[in-house]
Amino acid sequence: MKRRELLRGAGLAAVATGLAACAPRPEGGAGPAVSGEIRHWKMVTSWPTNFPGLGTGAARLAEMITAASGGRLNVKVYGAAELVPAFEVFDAVSRGTAEMGHAASYYWKGKAAAAPFFCAVPFGLNAQEMNGWLYEGGGLELWRELYAPFGLVPFPAGNTGVQMAGWFRKPIHRLADLKGLKMRIPGLGGEVMARVGATPVNLPGAEIFSSLQSGAIDAAEWVGPYNDLAFGLHRAAKYCYYPGWQEPGPTLECMINQAAWESLPQDLKDIVDACCRAVNDSMLAEYTARNQQALDALVREHGVELRQLPDDVMAALRRASQEVLEEAAAADPMARRVLDSMRAFEARAKAWHAVSEVAYYATRD
Repeated sequence: MKRRELLRGAGLAAVATGLAACAPRPEGGAGPAVSGEIRHWKMVTSWPTNFPGLGTGAARLAEMITAASGGRLNVKVYGAAELVPAFEVFDAVSRGTAEMGHAASYYWKGKAAAAPFFCAVPFGLNAQEMNGWLYEGGGLELWRELYAPFGLVPFPAGNTGVQMAGWFRKPIHRLADLKGLKMRIPGLGGEVMARVGATPVNLPGAEIFSSLQSGAIDAAEWVGPYNDLAFGLHRAAKYCYYPGWQEPGPTLECMINQAAWESLPQDLKDIVDACCRAVNDSMLAEYTARNQQALDALVREHGVELRQLPDDVMAALRRASQEVLEEAAAADPMARRVLDSMRAFEARAKAWHAVSEVAYYATRD
C-alpha cells in the first residue's frame, strides 16, 4: 500500500510538472526568470494528520509541490491543532502564520457571508458541476474576489463527491423526529437544519466520535463511508442516512497568503496551480473508488442500518434550503452575485446533463 501511494504521488508530481511547463506565460516573453531560491512554507489544515482522503489529500498536495518544484518550494504540513486549531486555519494563513492552508470554506461564514457557497450548497451543484462552475463558469474569479480583502488566494483542492446525510443515534421516521435534535452539521446545511427545528453544532472532525458516543450530540454529518468508517462512527450510532442533500459537491480549498503567493516566480505559481488541480481530481477519484467498499463493510460487517430520509423530511429540507439561500443572498451583495452565478451555471449544466449524464444512467440502468 505504501509503495502504491508513493508511486501515485510521484506520478501526480510528474503530471503537475508537465502541466506547469505547458501553462500560459504573460504576453511578451517567457515570464519572470526562474529563481533558484529555496522557500520553506507551512501548510496548516482543518484535518487530523494523514486522515484518509482529507488529511492525505493535503499531504499529497504538499509532496507534489515539493517534488514538482525540485525542492525549491518545500511545503511542510501541520494537521489540525498541531500548529493552529482546525477552525483557525483561515486566520493563520491570512496573517501569515502559515503560507498555505487546506480546509473547507463553509467554516468561514463569520468572516465572509458568501464563503460557504464555495464549498457546498444544499441541493446545489455536484462535484462535476462545481468544477465546471469554478474553472469555466466564473466561480473561481468570484471566490478570489471574496478572499482578496483578507489577503488570501484560494484554489479548489479536493472534492469528496456527494456525501451522506449523516449518522443518527435514533431512527428518523418523520419530520417531527428532527425537532430538538442536536446534530453536528456545518455551513448552509446547518442553517437549514435549524430551520426545520434541529440544533446544529459545529465540531472539528476529530471531536465527532466522542461527542456522538457520549450523547452530547444526537446525530452527525461528516463525509461518507470511507471517512466515517475510519472515524469509527458506526460504534457511536447505528443509523446511516442518505442522500447527502447538504453537501452534493463539497469542494475543499487550498488558500495561500497573498504576499507569499506574489513573492513566487511564475514557474512556481504554475506548479502550485497545477498541483491543486491534480489533487482536486485525484481526491474525487479516491472517494469514488473507496466509498462503496467502506459502505459494504459498514453494512455487512458492522450491522449498520442504511436508510433513506423520508419523503416529508426531504421536502421540508428542500423548502428550507431555498429560504436559507434566498435570505443569505438578500442580506449580502456578494452572496447574491455568487448564488445567481451558480444558478445560471446549474441551469445550463442541468439542460446538458438531461441529454448526457442523466440520459446515459437511465439507459445503462
